[in-house]
Amino acid sequence: ADCRYTCHQECRSLIQLDCRRPGQCQSQLSPESTLLPPCSQNVTQTVEEEKPKPPTLQEIKQKIEKYNAKVTNCLLMKLNDDGTYTGFIKVHLKLRRPVTVPAGIRPQSIYDALKEVNLADMTDKRTSFYLPLDAIKQLHISSTTTVSEVIQGLLKKFMVVDNPQKFALFKEMRKDGQVLFQKLPLSEYPLYLRLLAGPDTDVLSFVLKENETGEVEWDAFSIPELQNFLMILDKEEKDKIQQVQRKYEKFKQRLQQTLKEARGKPG
Repeated sequence: ADCRYTCHQECRSLIQLDCRRPGQCQSQLSPESTLLPPCSQNVTQTVEEEKPKPPTLQEIKQKIEKYNAKVTNCLLMKLNDDGTYTGFIKVHLKLRRPVTVPAGIRPQSIYDALKEVNLADMTDKRTSFYLPLDAIKQLHISSTTTVSEVIQGLLKKFMVVDNPQKFALFKEMRKDGQVLFQKLPLSEYPLYLRLLAGPDTDVLSFVLKENETGEVEWDAFSIPELQNFLMILDKEEKDKIQQVQRKYEKFKQRLQQTLKEARGKPG
């Protein structure tokens, strides 16, 4: 309040200032020490104003009616008596790394799904393989289903036993001819985002990708997974070396051909 020092709300606990002598800080801090003229109280109020108010039941009903009017298939949203609603989302799988699945397990049947049988628990043997690129999985979820639950549900459907923290759900948007990706927080509700965007997947679609956090948590991987990563990296390194060698071999051939043609010519 005296020196008008400001910071992000999440950084407040990390700031250490000697505020026991009011007025002293103002003479010591330079104008560059403050990022914004208001005090931290105003920053907190700004954050609260950015949070959208939860929609009312009547607003949800109107949005669902508007959404269903645009649906060209049978994948409609349904409003429940308790105010929640259910619907469908499609998730594109764009995984560049192999996933770990149980070895020698048959595909899940309808009986297994109804009885919630976890086939992954029937064997300790594991194997790794690549999921088909751009595979699409359709999920029937509720408005209370979070991103974390969607990720866990997808892994269960494909019998993937990897740690769910290795994956993240992104929303893909197209704007001005560009494709934009935004990582969704685990507490977000995908069906509400689908409701706001409408049924057109060109406006909004969901993508499951690796969780690129910058720092890789290697402890979350098993020994076979790490060995597979080494094999993949070795293969990629050899392919890259061969590409460079072929590139300069072609350059060498063109240079030699040019020198051969230039022999005997003046200059």
